[in-house]
Amino acid sequence: MRFETRAVHAGAGRDPASGALAPPIHLSTTFEHGPAGEHPHGFSYIRNGNPTQRRLEEAMAAIEGGEAALAFSSGVAAGAAFLQSLPAGSHVLFPDDIYYVFREMAGEFLPRWGLQATFVDMQEPEAVRAALRPSTRLLWAETPSNPLLKVVDLAALARLAKEAGALLIVDSTFATPVLQRPIEAGADAVLHSTTKYLGGHSDVQGGVLVLARQAPLRDAILRIRTVLGAVSSPFNSWLVLRGLRSLACRVERHAANALAIARALERHPEIEAVHYPGLPSHPGHAVARRQMSAFGGMLSIRVRGGRDRAVAVAARVRLFVNATSLGGTESLIEHRLSSEGPGSTTPANLLRLSAGLEHADDLIEDLTQALG
Repeated sequence: MRFETRAVHAGAGRDPASGALAPPIHLSTTFEHGPAGEHPHGFSYIRNGNPTQRRLEEAMAAIEGGEAALAFSSGVAAGAAFLQSLPAGSHVLFPDDIYYVFREMAGEFLPRWGLQATFVDMQEPEAVRAALRPSTRLLWAETPSNPLLKVVDLAALARLAKEAGALLIVDSTFATPVLQRPIEAGADAVLHSTTKYLGGHSDVQGGVLVLARQAPLRDAILRIRTVLGAVSSPFNSWLVLRGLRSLACRVERHAANALAIARALERHPEIEAVHYPGLPSHPGHAVARRQMSAFGGMLSIRVRGGRDRAVAVAARVRLFVNATSLGGTESLIEHRLSSEGPGSTTPANLLRLSAGLEHADDLIEDLTQALG
């Protein structure tokens, strides 16, 4: 089946008891077991697993093309569990432009877990090769990246990881499974914040890891999730399942709107730069064309005049909403440096935009009037 069909039908089988088409929500925290602890129904306690979470995991594995998936309470929890599965003494290569919480995690928590981290510009495969160590066990890619929309060559990174005997995980939150297929490019795992496009309505928090192969990662990560408790609640799992059904249609509109905005603003005299891989001027455009079917709904702009001018533009929007997060139906704008706080590496004049599902002309008109 083609992707759009899989996304609609994955995890959406008819309920055998009632014939209902919408997946049921199993809210129970505990399940009947035998007198000696037998599990005749396959479940025992909600932290160990529940039917709605399992249905989401099966759906995510199906649409991402992996053998297994594990759902979590957030994307950060999913990423942390993957890192915690590495043996002590492991070295991790991170991209220089990365979601800021993972940058904070690398500096504050990886040393506690006995891990070492290096940041490198992964747009340059030779820079990645030079940064590898004998102890490197993981290459962590984020493409397109947050917030500079950098693009890395996943197939090239997969080859480097294999040569080094390391794993490759790809944070594909911005791209979604609709537009990018990391496992097909050779990745060992894919990370999504399901809070974003997969949920799609700004009303659910969650994360998921999709694994190319069951062994040996699944059991180790499942153990971490079970003991440390970062499970996805039944209702949140159900909301993400609901979002998957319309994912392909929504992402198509998000991407079309973002491309229209990027083209309009690239010519605006008040804009210093537009970061969007769909523009031929983007350094990663050729790679993005090769490994993505479209270029996504996220972009960032650099406003002439520095921080104060960028904040002033954000203050004048009427349709865009000043808010963090992304991937919902409404368009969002954010002065990213202010959101990230101390330690941020984001340029002071950068505004990050999440293109929603409104009409592109209305969004362009709003940004144009805000820019003055």
